[in-house]
Amino acid sequence: MKTSLVIMAAGIGSRFGGGIKQLEAVGPNGEIIMDYSIHDAIEAGFNKIVFIIRRDMEDDFRKIIGNRIERICRKHGVEAAYAFQSLTDIPTGFEVPQGRTKPWGTGQAVLAAKDQIKEPFAVINADDYYGKEAFVRIHDFLEQMQPDHPDDFCMAGFILNNTLSENGGVTRGVCAVDEKGYLTDVMETSDIVKTADGAEAAGKKINPRSFVSMNLWGLSPDFLELLQSGFEEFFEEIRLGKKDPLKAEYLIPIYIGELLKANRVTVRVLPTKDKWFGVTYREDKPVVVDSFTRLIKEGVYQRDLFSDLK
Repeated sequence: MKTSLVIMAAGIGSRFGGGIKQLEAVGPNGEIIMDYSIHDAIEAGFNKIVFIIRRDMEDDFRKIIGNRIERICRKHGVEAAYAFQSLTDIPTGFEVPQGRTKPWGTGQAVLAAKDQIKEPFAVINADDYYGKEAFVRIHDFLEQMQPDHPDDFCMAGFILNNTLSENGGVTRGVCAVDEKGYLTDVMETSDIVKTADGAEAAGKKINPRSFVSMNLWGLSPDFLELLQSGFEEFFEEIRLGKKDPLKAEYLIPIYIGELLKANRVTVRVLPTKDKWFGVTYREDKPVVVDSFTRLIKEGVYQRDLFSDLK
């Protein structure tokens, strides 16, 4: 079965302090975090990669990673494609609010790739390292996805404590999971910080063993129809004054949470013990570089990253 990895790489990275954080070198040969995710996805069996970027970063993106990854993909029989997220790509009948400067979030990002996605697919953030286990588990789920159950999805469930930054607060989708391992709710929680005895947000303690979403979802192509419908509803709420036209974002975890409450989908939580790391803040970069150096020393990756792919 064909399975796609959709990489959301259009984020501006305002907290990173300038530059395009998705394109920061962190590996010994100039590899960026995306290189490791793509390696792990191909190793797990994904055979199509879709990059979602902005038009204004296309030249830099192709120079730093795109052209190189296309060559690697061809060598391993993997298709590579591009999609472009734009502020002005909104539902028919609506207008971009005056003063709005940034795109509309992860939900809109995936919709930008709707013409490229015809098969079960996984979604990831470009600037997050997920580890190998999550890709294997998501891929295996997608390969077993039943055509007569197109609304049965999955997500990689990371342990909150494994996803916190030492350099500031992070936003995570804190998950409620039932006794059968299915997601029942996602609470998008901002500014979660590490504390001496766990984690907290806005002064409220959060169980550090909670499952969180890191935007690694396993979805069917039918999800795109739901996502488009939800995007139209999102803009209708803006028109009615229910959402801030300058700051509101259409986020995948929030929308999936709404679908769960309406009993329109199921989401299996696939636990992973891998430790997340990423470059939310510029101060995170040395930690990420050291982490990849350690993983190479431990034999998790080769110094010549893609040399071990068959």
